[in-house]
Amino acid sequence: MATAHEHNDTARGPGLEKGTNGTNGTSAHDHAAANSAGIHKQRSPYDYGGNPLAHVATNDPEMRLAAFGGEFQPGLYRPPNRKFANPAPLGLSAFALTTFVLSLINVNTADIAHPNIVVALAYGYGGLVQLLAGMWEMAVGNTFGATALSSYGGFWISFAIVLTPGGFEIESLMGDDFLNAFGLFLMGWFIFTFLLLLCTLRSTVAFFFLFFTLDVAFLLLGIGYLQNSGGHPQEGCIVAGGAFGLMAAFAAWYNALAGIADSSNSFFVIPVAHFPWSEKGRERRNKVDNSAARADAGHSA
Repeated sequence: MATAHEHNDTARGPGLEKGTNGTNGTSAHDHAAANSAGIHKQRSPYDYGGNPLAHVATNDPEMRLAAFGGEFQPGLYRPPNRKFANPAPLGLSAFALTTFVLSLINVNTADIAHPNIVVALAYGYGGLVQLLAGMWEMAVGNTFGATALSSYGGFWISFAIVLTPGGFEIESLMGDDFLNAFGLFLMGWFIFTFLLLLCTLRSTVAFFFLFFTLDVAFLLLGIGYLQNSGGHPQEGCIVAGGAFGLMAAFAAWYNALAGIADSSNSFFVIPVAHFPWSEKGRERRNKVDNSAARADAGHSA
């Protein structure tokens, strides 16, 4: 006659050993012994106890990976346990060099009449490389960086498509309408850059200056193409837009250097000048100890 203990063993079914908890073959006695000894069983984020159909509470802190983010953003977030390199300096550098070359042509450097040389940069560096940097900003969880770098990468690719000599023939097919249409194209980017500029008002002076000068450059270039005469854009606005484009290029390089230079490769830290109303600025003011100054003022009184 089977005992009650033997009936319990049969009810567990095949494949489950006596005394197991039905998950990974570890006995309940062993779990109890481990808990009594103060040993916590470590579980990986993808450890479902051996059962692929198990219902897992995703809000369990032990089942979530640590959050991480990027650097190309106006906030103060610094990611713990970074798993990727910072893609922001790469995107900033790609933007800076392409903008630098185009802006030099816009200010009539060396009397270069056509910006065809920029097409190569716009496709390869300012376009493709910056777009890839934006995608990696998305991978590290930075919405602002992903939106900005990917968008400006798309801008340079579309700019290259418009100006590809003998390729898409957009300029030749549009004829007299091209200058007005290109002006509207630039004004659209002015609006987009202004939206990004609003998100930098609580960041740093260096970061704000980059988007401010870029926004003014888009505005002036757009006006220059819209205020065309005789089949040519308004030269004064184009030159002024090129000047602000040069400032934006150097500001992008400056911010890129601030993201690259650290204690492992530089003897100095690049200052970025936090706004006094930003969280970092308020934090620094709160850390200032004015007790000594107040004491000296009291003694002098």
